[in-house]
Amino acid sequence: MYEAVVDKPLKILVINLMHIGDLLLVTPVLRTLRSNYPEAHIALLADAKLQDLVKYNQNIDELLAIDKKGYHNKLSNYMKFVSEIRSRHFDIVINLHANERASFIAAFSGGKKIVGYSTLGLGFFFDKVIENRKAIKHQVHSHFDVLRETLGITQIDDRGIEMWLDEKAEQSAEKIWTEAYPAQSPLERGGATAAGCIRVVGLNIGASWPTKRWRKEYYAQLADELLDKGYGIAYYGGPMDVEIVNETISLMRNQKHPLLKTFTGKMTLLELAALLKKCSVLVTNDTGPMHVAVAMNVPLVSMFGPSPVPGFYPYNDKSVVLKTALECHPCGKHQCPTQHECMWQIDVDTVMKYTLEQLENPRNYEAGSYIVPGK
Repeated sequence: MYEAVVDKPLKILVINLMHIGDLLLVTPVLRTLRSNYPEAHIALLADAKLQDLVKYNQNIDELLAIDKKGYHNKLSNYMKFVSEIRSRHFDIVINLHANERASFIAAFSGGKKIVGYSTLGLGFFFDKVIENRKAIKHQVHSHFDVLRETLGITQIDDRGIEMWLDEKAEQSAEKIWTEAYPAQSPLERGGATAAGCIRVVGLNIGASWPTKRWRKEYYAQLADELLDKGYGIAYYGGPMDVEIVNETISLMRNQKHPLLKTFTGKMTLLELAALLKKCSVLVTNDTGPMHVAVAMNVPLVSMFGPSPVPGFYPYNDKSVVLKTALECHPCGKHQCPTQHECMWQIDVDTVMKYTLEQLENPRNYEAGSYIVPGK
């Protein structure tokens, strides 16, 4: 294992500038670093717009934020930022994002030992470059390979994806939720609990790639049928998902139902997590909020289209993953050249079956396993 200079604690920088899910998948690495280097100063560099996800992470001492699309998108400001990182004299720099920006920051960070993923060319400035093995194993496990193969860490402290909330977010979510779903009388059962409180199914229907999205028509039908059974429905998502959520609701029979609520585009990331905690189950595409729900210990039903299940499955043992047996899966394409059958073939009846199971009789599923509809 990498050793500190006598009487001087290690300074470690971890870099990940990717999206919601990718950033959360770094949290087991932070836990393992803290366990192996309890006296180290551990800093995390992340995208400024996502900093709420890791703001309260108990395994870091410092959060550094880069405004990728704003202030630091100007070359002079970006180079000044890199210079500031260099002036910090980190002992170890671990890059867990192999694009040009992250690799450049790592390469010219001035770290005494620079390791991890790198884009072509910049790896010359690393002490050791590791291939990101997300195509054959979970992204978290590939990150652990970086620690093993570059720092000699053998004791992996894996407690899953972790995210901490502040009291303000918890209180805000409680207010939003109680106003949306006031307690029902015991006579209004259906999806109600014994105490009369409605159980709510969250729907996260957006995704960064169009090909990752289950059909709008299917989500609309699923929502209608769950409302018919007495369950509440809560639409989640960010500002970019407002249009697709509105289109989906327009396809519903029950679009005026009192237990249909839309939180899309109205939440901070901390509020999103706090509100997800209140769902009985989340039905979701393979996208960032799926991993937030895992961190919040929410049961999932998740549909996978173009992305590989081994690399990004929900990192727990209480999630149902659905995928088709098509030969083209996983294609990794943002646009489908054919009929997007990988999502057409995951039918509503199958999703309803496993959603009801998660609601009524949940069981553990082996992490990384999946179900093929019709098999």
